[in-house]
Amino acid sequence: MKFQELKLNESLLDGLMSMGFEEATPIQEQAIPKVLEGRDLIGCAQTGTGKTAAYLLPVLNRIAESNSNKINTLILAPTRELVQQIDQQLQGFGYFVNTSSIPIYGGGDGATWTRQKHAMKQGVDIIVATPGRLLSQLNTVDFDFSGLEHLILDEADRMLDMGFYDDIIRIISFIPKKRQTLLFSATMPRKIRELANKILHNPAEVNISISKPAAGVDQVAYSVYNKQKTPLLMNLLDEGNYESIIIFASRKEIVKDLEKEMIRKKYDVRAFHSDLEQPERESLMRDFKNKQVRVLIGTDILARGIDVEGIDLVVNYDSPSDPEDYVHRVGRTARASRTGKAVTFINEDDQRKFYKIERMIETVVPKGELPAELGEGPAYNPQPFRKNKRKNFKKSNNNKGKGNYKHKGYQGNKNSGHKSHNKGRNKQQHKKSGE
Repeated sequence: MKFQELKLNESLLDGLMSMGFEEATPIQEQAIPKVLEGRDLIGCAQTGTGKTAAYLLPVLNRIAESNSNKINTLILAPTRELVQQIDQQLQGFGYFVNTSSIPIYGGGDGATWTRQKHAMKQGVDIIVATPGRLLSQLNTVDFDFSGLEHLILDEADRMLDMGFYDDIIRIISFIPKKRQTLLFSATMPRKIRELANKILHNPAEVNISISKPAAGVDQVAYSVYNKQKTPLLMNLLDEGNYESIIIFASRKEIVKDLEKEMIRKKYDVRAFHSDLEQPERESLMRDFKNKQVRVLIGTDILARGIDVEGIDLVVNYDSPSDPEDYVHRVGRTARASRTGKAVTFINEDDQRKFYKIERMIETVVPKGELPAELGEGPAYNPQPFRKNKRKNFKKSNNNKGKGNYKHKGYQGNKNSGHKSHNKGRNKQQHKKSGE
């Protein structure tokens, strides 16, 4: 569907055309008309589907047609990186309809706090905020939300995972009950449904590719001992022609140690973690987006907080504990109909975690063979497989359901798959991970 068919404001349409936006994505095509009708909305869509524009465009359309000088819209998001990303899109779209916005997030200096407070008191059209920092502002300043028409929760599942439920409910107590509420989430677990029932009124629902990696992601996993992870990672980077890479680790300490090791090996790599000051974070993200840094290492704060096109490879150095986090990590590549690769390292302790991931995405991820010089890894044999619970799985569509990869470039001979991947291998003594 063309954006011209969505009955948007002429100035907004002119801006979209000048920015090169012509075709609406499926989430935009389905959500924008419902938001324009004034209905509350639950939008279930993974990252990279265009969901931010799906709520920004109709809200900007409403603001362009109103004459109010009060705060019109409040957008809540889980991380400062996502807040910044949303605000950047607002600055682009809002330029053409003369709207103003202010991002509210922690991590800045005293001048940032003062600037945020001043902007909120003077009045802006749209506030984009993390719940914790906004609540801190609300507890110190009396803000006028009497003209607020829209409340938007972006990545609501992540906000609840991070413990923001009470903050969200407290913030809602400051705003009018009569409003339009839009809730967007990549997944729709029970706790999100409960929140939606509490704060939305007769919502319309839009569901796009729930809880599954994009079709363009070529997934592969390696069963490894911890000591094999770093050599395998470097082997992958040396053999593949990847220009932009993100590596996810489970803890900040692992991120820092891996950065030091890779720098010693002369890799172009930087670590992204909570110890960095906000200006350092912003500078690092600019360098990564501009391809001045090839490899970025971080924890799950990166999974939902950045918007970078052209990422060729995502590596899960540690298998994520939550299946939903896997979807978000893998979602950093193959965005906007592109293709990309996602590699996961599975140690002995993470096998059942990865099995749960495969069940949720309804795909048996092909298991790669380690390079000969690294030796054999542990057999991939999580407890659920011994109970014959595989009948609802399907092979990865990207790999035609034909089993394992040889390591090199994910190319070469493909063998038989889960059933025979570890036949004939000598069992090795399993060692508990020190991580």
